[in-house]
Amino acid sequence: MRIGIVGLGRMGGNIARRLMRAGHECVVFDANPKAAEAVAADGAAAAGSLADLVGKLGGSPRAVWVMLPAGKITEETVNTLGGLLGRDDIVIDGGNSYFRDDIRRAAALAPKGIRYVDVGTSGGVWGLERGYCLMIGATQDAFTHLDPIFAALAPGVGDIPRTPGRTGTPSAAEQGYIHAGPVGSGHFVKMIHNGIEYGMMQAIAEGFDILRSRAAATAVPEAERFDLDMGDIAEVWRRGSVVTSWLLDLTASALADDGQLARFSGFVEDSGEGRWTVEAAVEEAVPAEVLSAALYTRFRSRQDHTFAEKMLSAMRLGFGGHIEQGRKA
Repeated sequence: MRIGIVGLGRMGGNIARRLMRAGHECVVFDANPKAAEAVAADGAAAAGSLADLVGKLGGSPRAVWVMLPAGKITEETVNTLGGLLGRDDIVIDGGNSYFRDDIRRAAALAPKGIRYVDVGTSGGVWGLERGYCLMIGATQDAFTHLDPIFAALAPGVGDIPRTPGRTGTPSAAEQGYIHAGPVGSGHFVKMIHNGIEYGMMQAIAEGFDILRSRAAATAVPEAERFDLDMGDIAEVWRRGSVVTSWLLDLTASALADDGQLARFSGFVEDSGEGRWTVEAAVEEAVPAEVLSAALYTRFRSRQDHTFAEKMLSAMRLGFGGHIEQGRKA
């Protein structure tokens, strides 16, 4: 299948590469020509503009995957594609857009017969090898048409044991992607995923801050001031404990590299989904104490940094390549 990819940053370029590994053809565009050239060197066809990309996709139904930061740049790109594409074509937003923006965009494109698909995409900078977990909002016909693309990007069943009670041919969910529901639902599910991610990261970070602080805790008896090895604790927890996770793997890796996390300031950005998750909880009158506290901690981190916040920065760099504000990779 041939597909256009717009935005070749931390994830977009590797999405194109993973698709090409599976035999799909990619036409790519990025505002930075060097980014397009790098992916073209791996077999993609580089386009010089959005119009050029659409032209190189051939006849309908054409599909264009937009992988850009949520907000103005995605909005402008979708609007431009809306003027270039036609009936039965598909615009896919694989970034972290607000789900209500998806619903609005789909309604705007519908009179032209252009289908809109929102894909919550998780996998970060590791997706090329590990695959991407995909949460998809779309009409059934658009989802069915794009199923080969989703299946190629998803991790597949791999070596993860099947959940007890699931039998027969592995479902799409077991392969790492789901048709969550209508337009907007994919990014809604991804939004809550990222809110949960905030809480899990915060719990790990606070736990290690407590462990690290024990040696200097003058309020406790000297015999209880344990000088603990953070790297070894993270490593042993990775192996058979109930808190084993990819986030813990990243924690262990960061601590093995530098037990003091000296290269991190502890300034922690929030990418939007955490705020939207808390807003959704308020709308639904659902208590979300942990997720709310994790979001507010990120706000505080920009004024006063702790070891826990350095740990959050290290995890964000590990899974998503997120660089602290004012720092270079």
